[in-house]
Amino acid sequence: MKKISIVGGGQSGLQLGIGLLKKGYDVKIIQDRTPDQIASGSVLSSQCQFDAALEHERELGIEFWGDTCPAVEGISFSVPNPNGPGKVIDWAARLDNNAQSVDQRVKMPRWVEEFCRLGGALVIATADIASLEAEVKSSDLVIVASGKGEVGKLFERDAQRSTFDAPQRALALTYVHGMKPREEHSAVSFNLIPGVGEYFVFPALTKTGPCEIMVFEGVPGGPMDCWKDVKAPQAHLATSLKILETFTPWEHARCKNVELTDANGVLAGRFPPTVRKPIGTLPSGAKVLGLGDAVCLNDPITGQGANNASKAAAIYLDAIVAQGERQFDEVWMQAVFEQFWDYANWVVRWTNMMLLPPPPFVLKLMGAAQEIPPLARRITNGFDDPRDFFPWFAEETAAEDYLKSFEAA
Repeated sequence: MKKISIVGGGQSGLQLGIGLLKKGYDVKIIQDRTPDQIASGSVLSSQCQFDAALEHERELGIEFWGDTCPAVEGISFSVPNPNGPGKVIDWAARLDNNAQSVDQRVKMPRWVEEFCRLGGALVIATADIASLEAEVKSSDLVIVASGKGEVGKLFERDAQRSTFDAPQRALALTYVHGMKPREEHSAVSFNLIPGVGEYFVFPALTKTGPCEIMVFEGVPGGPMDCWKDVKAPQAHLATSLKILETFTPWEHARCKNVELTDANGVLAGRFPPTVRKPIGTLPSGAKVLGLGDAVCLNDPITGQGANNASKAAAIYLDAIVAQGERQFDEVWMQAVFEQFWDYANWVVRWTNMMLLPPPPFVLKLMGAAQEIPPLARRITNGFDDPRDFFPWFAEETAAEDYLKSFEAA
């Protein structure tokens, strides 16, 4: 029985660990917090997962919230009128299959419970270089699924695959109860405010039941980049509402009765979207393999972080099983990551596009979706598999040809 050690008990690490246990592997997960500490701590992410990612969880029998988590049934898209009240773009479409968001403070403790039930070894410790050196001596493969601390520094930034070297948004999350639901159907309600940033909101499940997660993406130096001096939870909520009142009054109207889900239901920060080389070399010369955010950290603007992590875990699981009794050498490690990158590079390209001022042809596409329901549906379902956005969403000529195809029809 091969032994696998995984550093990091998040979406990718725990999903992979549970999958390996079900395939008969001896698995250890090292994480720096107990399940109770995770459950009682601050929110970790916004984690809206679409159907393809959720299917990997269903296959492993760990999608435990299908009956209790509010469904995300579609996507809506709005752009405010720069010259007055109202919107210049406003449409919505349904997903072919519902998405969902489960607070990781709910999800990860439950997954740890399942991991331990299946016979996995859980170690609560802060991993460092010395502990990784010990793990490579006792394990057939060591995977690092955490980008934090000194273990995260093992993975070199890949300059060819990383478009940015600085944060592109000032980020904030606000988990609330009491928001008025959308009338038509539930959705990720996405608002693009040119020159200011983006705001999107969607239903989720948190520790205290159904909620809404408000996500703010402020252009650095702009009016939505306003979180630095906001410390108290109620001040965070007040700042959230002020932004909505100023830039998206239709979203503010949904928030007359909102309150924080809990004092830890807020988060603010910023980071540069980064792709890292997947193999880390320890002082001894031993190699470890990166997974998830440790090697592919996306801005949340397109809601792909947890989806990428789930899909990466599924690819790594299949590759480990396919390797059989052969060694997990450096060539194999690079090949596994490249298999993931064949998918993830499209996600990264699309996300990085959305962080830049949208070119006229993209705004034309988004505006045309108001009048062309099949186009709105395709944009919406692209969130489940962003490869479908290429080339028609990324290249002006392809976009024009695609719009002409609707005219011809």
